[in-house]
Amino acid sequence: MKTLKIGEKVIYPNQGLGVVEAIHEEAYNGERFTVYNLRIIANNTLVTLPSASAIEIGIRRPMTEDSIRKIFQFMGDGDVDVSTDWKGRYKEHLNLMKSGTLLDMATVLKSLYYLSLQKPLSFREKKMMEKAKELIVSEVSEAVASPCAKIEEKLLGTLSRSFKTAKSHVAA
Repeated sequence: MKTLKIGEKVIYPNQGLGVVEAIHEEAYNGERFTVYNLRIIANNTLVTLPSASAIEIGIRRPMTEDSIRKIFQFMGDGDVDVSTDWKGRYKEHLNLMKSGTLLDMATVLKSLYYLSLQKPLSFREKKMMEKAKELIVSEVSEAVASPCAKIEEKLLGTLSRSFKTAKSHVAA
């Protein structure tokens, strides 16, 4: 990633959309570093981040409209791979969420949504599903300049249509 600019919007993995508020130099142990101040929009948190860590952490620019179209196609294709082992599934989903890519978050949302049609989710999985949905909605909303409520409705509608037949497999 090239250097960021003040006012530029970025995605901070597992935190969501942020804005670069300031860029300045700081000294540490006799060395000078460029540091970014990012404001996370969802919770108004200010994050100070050395520029050298930005790539390592996974800071990226929001997705393009073409990439978002592909995400909605992925969400609507009906194919899902869900592990029955709760601990393994949770760990895998946690790692996907940490990656910060829209596709990984969509994978988590899609599998947990499908699983929620089969049985009640655990508290942790419900929270993770909501977080994945929130992160996807905020990024897509920003990229296509559309209200979050409209994007959430489209996203949930896509998932619902994708798994229409799954509802008949729900154990009583």
